[in-house]
Amino acid sequence: MTKLYLAVPCYNEEEVLRDSADKLVEKFDRMIDTKKISEKSKIVFIDDGSADNTWKIISELHDENPVFDGIKLSRNRGHQNALLCGMMTLRDKADAVISIDADLQDDIEAFDEMVEKFEGGCDVVYGVRSKRDTDTFFKRTTAGAFYKVLNKMGADVIYNHADFRLMSKRALDAFSLYKERNIFLRGMVPLVGFHSDVVTYERAERLAGESKYPLKKMLNLAWEGITSLSVKPIRIITLSGAAILLISIAMILYLLVSFFMGSAIGGWTSILISLWALGGLLLIAVGIIGEYIGKIYLEVKRRPQYIIEESLGINEQ
Repeated sequence: MTKLYLAVPCYNEEEVLRDSADKLVEKFDRMIDTKKISEKSKIVFIDDGSADNTWKIISELHDENPVFDGIKLSRNRGHQNALLCGMMTLRDKADAVISIDADLQDDIEAFDEMVEKFEGGCDVVYGVRSKRDTDTFFKRTTAGAFYKVLNKMGADVIYNHADFRLMSKRALDAFSLYKERNIFLRGMVPLVGFHSDVVTYERAERLAGESKYPLKKMLNLAWEGITSLSVKPIRIITLSGAAILLISIAMILYLLVSFFMGSAIGGWTSILISLWALGGLLLIAVGIIGEYIGKIYLEVKRRPQYIIEESLGINEQ
């Protein structure tokens, strides 16, 4: 039977954590009773430097039921790094690891099909939303644009897939070879290769608390994904420069013809438009190039992506 571990990143989740824990342990008990997973399977919460009672609740859950383990990061490192910590810490302890957010908006009933596909030979199983009826119109529109822009810019992401996925030990071992400090898991996991499949599900509404991915964070995540996985923004600058050069040549020819025909009229409009357009383009170009240089700076420093301050149960196995 499959020894399954759950990696559940948490950040200020005291409002939903106990309810989520009850649902997860009930689901695990059913899967163990039906011989879907091993009795040694575990639910592991990763506390991403929460400022509330999240770690206290994780400690209480661990004391109450040995199925719960915990990892506490030394400070808040962000959702992607907390999830990476869980994946890398658990890869030597399980046959497969499923990552899921603590609010359980992703459907835990999809675990069965994920495990079945894993046992059928899949190393990666992506949880993909079948529809977005629970989202607002604004959220649906921006989310759709998020995936389309990422794919257009060269980030190979699975449409309507976030970070709800199963990865086998083999896939996790391969993923550990990726040493980037600037990570975007949705785009990096497909780079591993191996046989993969999808499981569709309907996403539930959040029980309590606030979404950890408002619009601002979604935009930051999209930009992180684009600049971590693609150099297309720099190529766009090059193409824009070439286009402006062609326009400039055309303008020069037009002005020369006008001058020799005696119809040249001096004016500030064209000069100002040109100055503003070129100035804006240069600032954008410098900003994009600076973003890549900043990423190089962070990569070469080789700072740790996370530091584990404390763990419950993990090191005892």
